[in-house]
Amino acid sequence: MAFAKPNFEALKLASEAVREAPKLEGVPTGVPGLDELFFITEFKGEKPVTRPLPGFPRYAAIHVTGVSDTGKSLLAEQFALAQAERGEGVIFVTVEVPADFVSVGLEQRRQAMRLPEAVMDKVVLVDAARHDALREDLPTLLSTLDVALGKVEARHLVVDSLTGLYEAKEIAARALVRRLYAYTKDRGLTAIFTSQKRSGHEELSAEAAGGYVVSHVMDVTLVLAKKLVMSTAQAKIWKKPIGELVRFFRIDGSRMCGHDSRTHFMEITPEGLLVIGPPIGGEEKA
Repeated sequence: MAFAKPNFEALKLASEAVREAPKLEGVPTGVPGLDELFFITEFKGEKPVTRPLPGFPRYAAIHVTGVSDTGKSLLAEQFALAQAERGEGVIFVTVEVPADFVSVGLEQRRQAMRLPEAVMDKVVLVDAARHDALREDLPTLLSTLDVALGKVEARHLVVDSLTGLYEAKEIAARALVRRLYAYTKDRGLTAIFTSQKRSGHEELSAEAAGGYVVSHVMDVTLVLAKKLVMSTAQAKIWKKPIGELVRFFRIDGSRMCGHDSRTHFMEITPEGLLVIGPPIGGEEKA
């Protein structure tokens, strides 16, 4: 009976791994009210001290999920432009909307964020909406991303949306998401992956089309939701009149650092920018 050979490359002492691990640092998100919701705890003597990271942990793969019209693409665009403004290149893979239309949205966001025109030169668009091979063949997409990396010396990746890469074949979601996740780690990228919820999913759960596997693979999961105020009880709790739309935001998990676990109010400003507001009820940090 033949036995498989062991994979010695997969073995590493924890002491070696921690020496080789990158330094934990924050990447500003570009979304007002979001950066301070991530933190790290350090030990000075016997006393733990918590301080803001601030922003997303660098090299994290961030999953942004919600039903339609909850602000997922806005968050992705604000993140991309914030990195470009800092001089760090961004690859923006657009799966649902052709690249020229996405560029119009980015330009609107740029103006609303009061950023210089030059930031657009640090974002390279990959148009998977118009080019079927990029959606349907992962090796083609990855080789295209490698070319895009060099165009802007990219340190960040946005995929909007991940769901469009496995629609009608959700059984393949796990394998596809794992390969994209591994790609970001191998290339040292901080990544935003948006994904669509089914209308039947509970609004503030981390589940998305493709199942819980998507959020389980990722390092950080952000849940965006919206509800109509339909009762006097809701109006009292949310401090909004009956019939008005209320938006919510929650960090479902972050395996790389600490995070605020409260549900926050969220707004989309008239200028089209996503803003994270105060927690519901104003309770203490969880």
